[in-house]
Amino acid sequence: MPKALTPHALSTASATLLLALAGCAVGPTYQAPTPAAATTWHAPVPHDGQSTTLQNWWAQFNDAALTQFITWAEADSPTRTQAWTRIEQARATLTTTRAGALPAASASGSAARSGASGTTSTTVRSARLDASWEIDLFGRVRRNAEAASARIEAREADWHEARVSLAAEVADTYVQYRACGLLADAYERELASVTKTEATTATMVQAGFTAPSDGALARASLASSRSSAVRQRAQCSLLLKSLVYLTGHDEPELLATMAGGSTAVPQPAHLGVDSVPAQVLRQRPDLASLERELAASSAEIGAAQADLYPSLSLSGAITRSLGQGLTTWSFGPALAVSLFDGGAKRAAVDSANASYTSALAGYQQGVRSAVREVEEALVNLDSTRQRASEAHRAAEEYRHYLNATEANWRAGTASLLNLEEARRSALSAEIDDLTLEQSQVSYWIALYKALGGGWTPGATVSTNKNGAQP
Repeated sequence: MPKALTPHALSTASATLLLALAGCAVGPTYQAPTPAAATTWHAPVPHDGQSTTLQNWWAQFNDAALTQFITWAEADSPTRTQAWTRIEQARATLTTTRAGALPAASASGSAARSGASGTTSTTVRSARLDASWEIDLFGRVRRNAEAASARIEAREADWHEARVSLAAEVADTYVQYRACGLLADAYERELASVTKTEATTATMVQAGFTAPSDGALARASLASSRSSAVRQRAQCSLLLKSLVYLTGHDEPELLATMAGGSTAVPQPAHLGVDSVPAQVLRQRPDLASLERELAASSAEIGAAQADLYPSLSLSGAITRSLGQGLTTWSFGPALAVSLFDGGAKRAAVDSANASYTSALAGYQQGVRSAVREVEEALVNLDSTRQRASEAHRAAEEYRHYLNATEANWRAGTASLLNLEEARRSALSAEIDDLTLEQSQVSYWIALYKALGGGWTPGATVSTNKNGAQP
């Protein structure tokens, strides 16, 4: 006949069973998806003997004003501050979630004095200690902690993405501003030239050497040139205000910083694109954030499934009556089973599965967008590179043609209409040349951003919002 279990043996067996059950965690085992990417780039990849890496790329522009503007923007960026606060919120969520797996204890005390008329009053004092611990039998807390931990990594990747995007936006705006200044100078030169032509034409019309229609054409050309010059200066002013917005510094300080430097469009070192698409996808912080969100969604499926099962908690209390020296205590397990909830918990599982499917689709969409951005930047770079030399040659030749036509006009062998057509062609060619020069640099910046901006997978963020430097 088997021996009956002693209370101690029963307690030990129960504890062993609880530990065994606590080791279970329901729900799917997460595996990071393998992004579907080609083995090579289809767009032309630039090859240059002086190609450099993404690290410290901005310093290789050799433009002190650009470096200063990026430093200012990163030091006081509301966007980066918001990204950092989201990291702190995610860290706090993880701490709160993990606390759910730990025992909780609380203490209370009371004192009361009572009596009746003509009787002696009495004072009753008591102290109470309560403790409880919910056993994480099916891994609900652990799955929620997994999700919270994954979201910390997602928010850290978002912070790095904000840093990369901010630097790229500052640089692109600065490049546009420099190109805008060169275009404004070109319009001012044209305006000065057209002003002289209009004055000469007016004199010739007054003397009867040319028809009044030429005077009207000269005045129309002058008005058009003035309008173009004003429009271009306004565009430059708008870009300057964008730099104020991005850097947090006022216009006089920005202009003073740029005053001592070159007015030319800054030229960056060429980026080397040696990695294949699949490697580039691992270099992008935005894709890392999407993948971590996918991991969090997977863990939340397990947390929702764990809610379908019973919950077990241990609770106890000790009460001490200080006046009477009486101590009472209680201790025992409590098992809670949901008998009817109208399908709420099952719906929570369905919702978690739908969230995972949505997160997976978002990640897949992000992969496609990343590949497209790199391919587009490569195509644009190759196109502008091929057009740039021809555009520069065209600008030089049209300028020579304008000078010759102007000389012929002064000699009386060319009409004012011929002169204005030559002027428009020369100005259009110069604008095209400067625009292509600016576009080339902008496309290099776009490629820098599309390649991940030098972010290293696993890079963490300091507890100080400005602690992680680019």
